[in-house]
Amino acid sequence: MSLWSQVQQLEIKFLEQVDQFYDDNFPMEIRHLLAQWIESQDWEAAANNEAMAMILLQNLIIQVDEQLDRVSQEKNLLLIHNLKRVRKLLQGKYHGNPMHIAVIISNCLREERRILAAASMPVQGPLEKSLQSSVVSERQRNVEHKVSAIKNSAQMTDQDVKYLEDLQEEFDFRYKTIQSLEQNDKNSALIKQEMLALQAMLNTLDYKRKEVLSKIGRVIHEIDVLMSNMLTEELLDWKRRQQIACIGGPLHGGLDQLQNCFTLLAESLFQVRRQLEKLDELLTRLTYDGDPIPVQRPQLLEKVNFLLYNLFRNSFVVERQPCMPTHPQRPMVLKTLIQFTVKLRLLIKLPELNYQIRVKATIDNNRRFVLCGTHVKAMNMDESANGSLSVEFRHLQPKEMKTSAGSKGNEGPHMVTEELHSISFETQVCLYGLTINLETSSLPVVMISNVSQLPNAWASIIWYNLSTNDPQNLSFFNNPPAATLSQLLEVLSWQFSSYVGRGLNSEQLNMLAEKLTGQQVSYNDYQLSWAKFCKEHLPGKSFTFWVWLEAILDLIKKHILPLWIDGYIMGFVSKEKERILLKDKTPGTFLLRFSESNLGGITFTWVDQLENGDVTFHSVEPYNKGRLSALPFADILRDYKVIMADNVPENPLKYLYPDIPKDKAFGKHYSCQPNEVSKPSDGGGKGYVPSVFIPVSKILNDSTEPHSPSDLLPMSPSVYAVLREHLSPTAIETAVSCKLSHS
Repeated sequence: MSLWSQVQQLEIKFLEQVDQFYDDNFPMEIRHLLAQWIESQDWEAAANNEAMAMILLQNLIIQVDEQLDRVSQEKNLLLIHNLKRVRKLLQGKYHGNPMHIAVIISNCLREERRILAAASMPVQGPLEKSLQSSVVSERQRNVEHKVSAIKNSAQMTDQDVKYLEDLQEEFDFRYKTIQSLEQNDKNSALIKQEMLALQAMLNTLDYKRKEVLSKIGRVIHEIDVLMSNMLTEELLDWKRRQQIACIGGPLHGGLDQLQNCFTLLAESLFQVRRQLEKLDELLTRLTYDGDPIPVQRPQLLEKVNFLLYNLFRNSFVVERQPCMPTHPQRPMVLKTLIQFTVKLRLLIKLPELNYQIRVKATIDNNRRFVLCGTHVKAMNMDESANGSLSVEFRHLQPKEMKTSAGSKGNEGPHMVTEELHSISFETQVCLYGLTINLETSSLPVVMISNVSQLPNAWASIIWYNLSTNDPQNLSFFNNPPAATLSQLLEVLSWQFSSYVGRGLNSEQLNMLAEKLTGQQVSYNDYQLSWAKFCKEHLPGKSFTFWVWLEAILDLIKKHILPLWIDGYIMGFVSKEKERILLKDKTPGTFLLRFSESNLGGITFTWVDQLENGDVTFHSVEPYNKGRLSALPFADILRDYKVIMADNVPENPLKYLYPDIPKDKAFGKHYSCQPNEVSKPSDGGGKGYVPSVFIPVSKILNDSTEPHSPSDLLPMSPSVYAVLREHLSPTAIETAVSCKLSHS
């Protein structure tokens, strides 16, 4: 079943989440019409490879054209209209930046997988629940409402300033008219009446000046309160959501909404600034005793400038954290001399700033590393599909500097994966007489010099971003805090949903919890140390919990991904638990689990019944990536044979736990349908007998322990048939003898 088909079967509350991230940037009708094709493309790789992204964009347009031809024949007017609109969008919006559409589609697919994983969980995880709090949503709506109200107030004050200007011009004209009269004329009763009218006008001017200054003061105060409280909280929440998204959590939307708020506030502040400048002009033409402008204007202008400085400083953010194109799902882990990408955005989107802001990227201040490549670029509104004012660095490379002794610091296999670094960015904004220096930094990154260090480096990134919302605590691992087990398990499930397309259920998480703690514990109360997670070896093993789990992720990704996505691999179940599950099942029922003793291994255990009625269990030696590279796992399950002491070889695997016929579960994943075994006379290509790998084990009758398979034996079907016809079971046992070892 396709990912999209699974999504459509979700409950309405999950479908509402799906609806939130499909918009005009990537319309849902295209996702629906091209579901199979979209899911078969590698959008993650294209998101960091411009040439690949361009090819995928062109192919996407071709797919849309094919759909357009089809619906045109069906005369579906509405769909024809929508597809033409989408085609125009794809060609116009993404032609100059094809990687953007790749990022959007990759994020949508990832979010679908995460929602499917969340839907399979009995309860929502604590981290995700906190990020989707109704309080947060209510605050977002309040911020947008207040920003809109402030913008309206500033515009209304514009009208008041214009009225004040008109009133003062009338006063000025009438006053100068009186001043131009002869002295005798000034003593007339009519002129005296006009002077009284002018005095009344001056009183009105004074009142209106005070009223305008009061209104300006209120707008400034409202902006100050909004920036200090709700907007700051909203920005911090977005940054926290970005942290969580970087380690596999829900996508962090909301930046466009924040940009809208920041931009409207900046426009309002500049509007207020112009109003104060206009009051200064009016002051130069007319002042009087008790005039409020010279007293209040300087203070108000100082406050406006202060708010603009703070607004600009907070608006300079890292939109997309540093990431190597070769490892798109492992952001913030950077390898020396390998390019990485990072994207900055200024949330204040003003046309006057387009191509006027040059951003410089640097790394740390300890001079251990330097950045090679283009490290100064101008922000612009042309590269982003949504027209944001941003800049993306695509060709930066970290390089470790040589020490004074002539050798490199820690470069090599022992580079510390708990040492945190920071990519910093600085720029300067010059606008309307203001000069504002801006600085921001990426989340802490880990430098590696060899890909073998990537698993432990990624563990550091996970632990940091799970445990703290401090964006710049580079000494974090000097004394890393413990993590709440419930939150850690949630993040571990995200590793599976984001990396291999299916998260973990509560039973699988229970097994991981017991493996981490060595006991059954309460998720909510238990605090797990960093050492337990990534430093200390598991009891009786030569590797840590994280190395064991990362090896399983790698095994799934490269060798058994379709079976994992279908949900047929129980995976995380102990030997004790599997026997409890299987003991009352029909003989031949089996389940698949990951090896606890071998890194990156998967095994299967089946239940059998002896002649005396006793139940026995058999487990094969775990299959690792070496064996699975030679033969697909589904084919192993189909063709697996065991040789009992006095029997011919047979496949003992009948039903996948709990009671699914094996071929029904795995049939679609077989590399070819099993055929009747051919005779040698059938022949093969170029006169050879066709050959296949057949996995074979033997089980001795007097053995009470589960046994392991032999190595994969290169045996052709025809040879296997001849063996069965002409050799005794004992002779076959001798031919396929194998070592016995426990799984």
